[in-house]
Amino acid sequence: MTLLELKERLELKLLTSNMDENRQVDGGYASDLLSWVMAHARENQVWVTIQSHQNIIAVASLLGLAGVIVAEGVEVEQNTIKKAEEENIPVFSTQKTIYEICGMLYNLLSRSREKC
Repeated sequence: MTLLELKERLELKLLTSNMDENRQVDGGYASDLLSWVMAHARENQVWVTIQSHQNIIAVASLLGLAGVIVAEGVEVEQNTIKKAEEENIPVFSTQKTIYEICGMLYNLLSRSREKC
């Protein structure tokens, strides 16, 4: 599934000005503990979190994540958005809870894999 398809189907709001619409998303990971994400998230996954500071971009860039979804209506700091644009990491927001967005993401990606 591409980032564009994911954005549209999950009704995510893109906060950054850039996104590789054709970038493939292989899965998702949810955690708010940065060290845990660094140890367990994988390249081309999207990360679901309520963290909104610049360090989420450093972690996403280091791991080669496809993007970051900031859930539960958390306002993302402007310096985080600026850093994300510099690193070409798309940041999305949603009002949905982490539980809701993760369930939707799981179902969407599972169906996408079944079609392959």
